[in-house]
Amino acid sequence: MATQAEVRAARLAELPFEASASAGPRSVGGFVTSVREIFSHRELLDLLIRRELKSRYKDSALGFLWSLIKPLVQLIIYYVFIGQVLGAARNVADFAIFVFAGLTLWGLYSETISTGTASIVSNGGLIKKVYLPREIFPLAATGSAIFNFLVQMLVLIAAILVLGQFPVSLNLLYVPASIAVVLIWGVAFAVLLSALNVYLRDIQYLVEVVMLLLFWASPIVYSWSFVVTAVKQHTWLLDVYLLNPISLAMLAFQRGLWQAGNQTRVIDGKTIPPQDWPASMELRLVVAAVVGLVVMFIAQRIFARLQGNFAQEI
Repeated sequence: MATQAEVRAARLAELPFEASASAGPRSVGGFVTSVREIFSHRELLDLLIRRELKSRYKDSALGFLWSLIKPLVQLIIYYVFIGQVLGAARNVADFAIFVFAGLTLWGLYSETISTGTASIVSNGGLIKKVYLPREIFPLAATGSAIFNFLVQMLVLIAAILVLGQFPVSLNLLYVPASIAVVLIWGVAFAVLLSALNVYLRDIQYLVEVVMLLLFWASPIVYSWSFVVTAVKQHTWLLDVYLLNPISLAMLAFQRGLWQAGNQTRVIDGKTIPPQDWPASMELRLVVAAVVGLVVMFIAQRIFARLQGNFAQEI
């Protein structure tokens, strides 16, 4: 007996794609048209972001505080078990700030992709009733993720100030650069995966597994110096590791906010040298952003090609 996914795939194969206004043969022109449509519906986008936030915490006693509880619980778990029990904190100065900085930026990327992937399917009723740029839905999920990120950033900055560890240097410029890279790649994948998820619902579950793997493949609970030491006999693996734009963005974010990573510290009589950050980090960030924009363009064109039959498939 054919599965539901197989039935959906067979039905899709029999249907002609219905081109939207932005799905014409001129790829660049179609992309620009989509951007204009989204901009003209910016008030609707704002309403969808507000609706997303309100519905998520509706009838909740703690409300938006839940956006802080999960990362704080994660911080406690990683700090206690990885930092103290496994001893990572003895080799990483200000381990709590280091971990929370990583969790904060990772939360932005993870939530953008996870909620963005399911955004088209979860808004099926609205898509069937009215026409509007469908890209608005993954973008609304991104807007919600940005709000939660900003809340966590306030807590992170407050903690850094309380501990007297706020970095006053040009390294702060790495912070907006890293956030930009994360958003570019997050939006690109959210748009692409939200379209694919309409036709193959397994995508949203696959995303959960991939995000778990990416979490441990990024320097969130372990430092860059740990990576350097682990592959010191095969240094070419460092370049492979940095091909992951999120790893690169994470390192830039830490370099901007984690002051201990730029200083020599002493922990229990042991001297901890500053992080040997990747060479040419500025150039790497620019390349990651440019490549991400290309991926975003491709993702939007695939989205435009697939969106014609969304209403039938949802």
